[in-house]
Amino acid sequence: MTQLKVTQVKSAIGTKPNQRQTLRSLGLKKINDSVVQEDRPEIRGMVATVPHLVTVEEV
Repeated sequence: MTQLKVTQVKSAIGTKPNQRQTLRSLGLKKINDSVVQEDRPEIRGMVATVPHLVTVEEV
């Protein structure tokens, strides 16, 4: 199964609470933090919630 590398590129300051919680659920805490997640619909949905704060690459 493919994996996704998700990197936070913008700050969560000033965003809605559900967007901050989504970043935490993905495992992102600071700018330039990266995590590798399985490519599943749940993860894609979380990324779709915060597309302006993260970048996504297929690994």
